[in-house]
Amino acid sequence: MPIYAYRCEACGFAKDVLQKISDPQLTVCLSCGKETFKKQLTAAGFQLKGSGWYVTDFRGGTPPATGTATGPAASAPAETPAPAAAPAAGSGTKSD
Repeated sequence: MPIYAYRCEACGFAKDVLQKISDPQLTVCLSCGKETFKKQLTAAGFQLKGSGWYVTDFRGGTPPATGTATGPAASAPAETPAPAAAPAAGSGTKSD
């Protein structure tokens, strides 16, 4: 839903109002009661509700797992690191 900025031309009272686009424009000032409450021309503002996209969804550059892999990594076989070789028992030299 959009957030609209209103200002009273009589008393200067200002308020941001969360309204549907289909809601009628407010005209009566909430402070002085005069019919001089006007919608201001401002940068667009809106509020997201429910589930959806948020600024933190892909922070860090790693997209969440979706169950299907795509891109170059999907076609390459998974690489597993080789186990480290353990030293053989008794392979050292003895000093007498």
